[in-house]
Amino acid sequence: MLLHVVNRSPATSRVYQQALSGMSSEDRLLLIEDGVQGALPQLVPYYAGLEGRLFALKEDLASRGLLGLCDASVQVVDVDGFVELTEEAERTVSWY
Repeated sequence: MLLHVVNRSPATSRVYQQALSGMSSEDRLLLIEDGVQGALPQLVPYYAGLEGRLFALKEDLASRGLLGLCDASVQVVDVDGFVELTEEAERTVSWY
């Protein structure tokens, strides 16, 4: 399993498409920085098919005033959760 990390919003960048095309069915995707906007109900359809494998960083949600506004399909993790995801992954791929 690989952990893919995306730091840009799907509303302003197409980098999410590259990340999705590079993912296998076991891989996970973590949204960080401006990428956490993709966790909002109106943008989460860009990540259809990732149910149970889509995560957003709590601290980045909070700093953007988005905490508590995520789609129910997104798992919110704090920095410790981010560390756990990286430890569980064979490797991490960052998409910027």
